[in-house]
Amino acid sequence: MSDSNKPVPQDALTGYLAPGGSNVKLVYVLYLASVLIGLTVLVGLVMAYINRPQVSGAWTESHYTYLIRTFWIGLLYSAICVVLMFIGIGFLLLFAVLIWAIIRCVKGLQWASASNPVPNPTSWII
Repeated sequence: MSDSNKPVPQDALTGYLAPGGSNVKLVYVLYLASVLIGLTVLVGLVMAYINRPQVSGAWTESHYTYLIRTFWIGLLYSAICVVLMFIGIGFLLLFAVLIWAIIRCVKGLQWASASNPVPNPTSWII
């Protein structure tokens, strides 16, 4: 007899990898960890791209959009800062981009912890 009809127990890892609130929080933490370990932001970005279509219409969709835009806007701001380093102001602005990204992630974590959608996920600021 086959055991394929038995439910598979959900472990903690599966809960965090499945699309939903726990996964959104994990992606925010990966973004924040990228301040110290740069590659975690790429893992978070891939997770956001993979999970966003699966939660269409749910409150988590706005978070995935917000996270994806945080990466790309942050990359654009960082590229501008690198160009501006030649005139000296880029270093200060790069620090401002870091603070901007941290604030976006903390605000997003607050909204995700309350199971609220991001009010304006297409915002360029915060």
